[in-house]
Amino acid sequence: MENISAWTLILQQYFPIFTKPGAKIFSELITGWILCTVRRTVTAIIPLADPFFRRAHDAYHRFFPDAKFSMTELWKILARLLITAFTPKGIIPLALDDTLFHRSGRKVEGAGSWRDAVRSTKTKIVYAWGLNLVVLTLQVQPPWGGEPLGLPINMRLHRKQEKTIIQLAEEMIEEITSWFSAREFRIVADGFYASLAGTDLLHTTIISRMRRDAILYDLPPKRKSSGKGRPRKRGKILPKPEGLASHVRQWTKVKFTGRGCKRTRLVYSRQVLWYKVSPSPVLLVISRDPAGKEKDDYFFTTDVNMKVSDVLAAYANRWAIEDTFKQTKQNLGPHQLQTWARKGPERAAAIGLWLYSMVWLWFCKPATTKKRFRILPWYTSKTTPSFADALASLRRTLWNERFIIMFGNDTVHDKKYQFLLDVLAPAA
Repeated sequence: MENISAWTLILQQYFPIFTKPGAKIFSELITGWILCTVRRTVTAIIPLADPFFRRAHDAYHRFFPDAKFSMTELWKILARLLITAFTPKGIIPLALDDTLFHRSGRKVEGAGSWRDAVRSTKTKIVYAWGLNLVVLTLQVQPPWGGEPLGLPINMRLHRKQEKTIIQLAEEMIEEITSWFSAREFRIVADGFYASLAGTDLLHTTIISRMRRDAILYDLPPKRKSSGKGRPRKRGKILPKPEGLASHVRQWTKVKFTGRGCKRTRLVYSRQVLWYKVSPSPVLLVISRDPAGKEKDDYFFTTDVNMKVSDVLAAYANRWAIEDTFKQTKQNLGPHQLQTWARKGPERAAAIGLWLYSMVWLWFCKPATTKKRFRILPWYTSKTTPSFADALASLRRTLWNERFIIMFGNDTVHDKKYQFLLDVLAPAA
């Protein structure tokens, strides 16, 4: 009962943004969603959300498109909970990317035909119908170490003929920084978001990839005291990043930890002006594989005083957001909810990502993480839990409470009950 009380306590943090019946429906839907092990349609969730069918089924169907609550407030409460729990001090590390949630049906509000990054290749572009989501995650180092977790703390739906992905990303970042105006932020994203370096974002450092053919300039020379005319804004033109890498004669060996593994790279760094992207100087970091098996990588950061090892580690840890997208789709299925109209599709996708963060927030309580993680006999070498383990642990706790309520305390000591619980908890 202690564990479920912790889960209930977390959920209750959100109740003030709902109406009184809305808070109850929200709590029941989230519980049913976690317990559901088949296709996550609202119809499949209802029997688990309300096993005694005390409420009309259309109350649950109307929740996503019509409920009176603000997703901004939902994200704000989640961000406060996560940052308080995982990064109460220091720089707040974030990752930014977009993903496609597949949806069927031509009348899904906000859906469109988008490039499917998973199935597309360099020579062939594959398009799919669905929701194009721009997601901001908090990069968290879990208690057991290893690869960091990417916990969603904000999301925007990208619609055709409306705001661009870059505009939506900037909007989300400004929203987050306004919630924590006294903190510094470090945001890592792939090369598509490099143009954010030229935006006026307060207390924010951008780390991203640089184009191999980027047009770079040296910093402007110091102005002579007797010089006339306006000062120069940029220095001489430099070779493109690939050309710079070919002329480097002295590389520096750097060790860093990325995705939970210790790595070694040869690096060269210098301040440059990437005038097309940012009017301010950026720190270019060229990374080379000592073994010569991988191609050179070109990164940059708007914080010219940042350690090179921190730049490499931050970009390597960016992969956590890709894992977030995969685990959310596979284990929570927010794209499966059959809601089509008004705010329904966008809210279903957002709450699915929100739920991913909530499960990890519950699971990562230091006092109980080890107790919740069960190592099976055939996985004796496994030392770190996956999201499926965290979800199974929460599901086990929820089933345990429900069986006690329905059948009494004696039930939990029955071996048949324990067997049933072992089967239900990890089911996907």
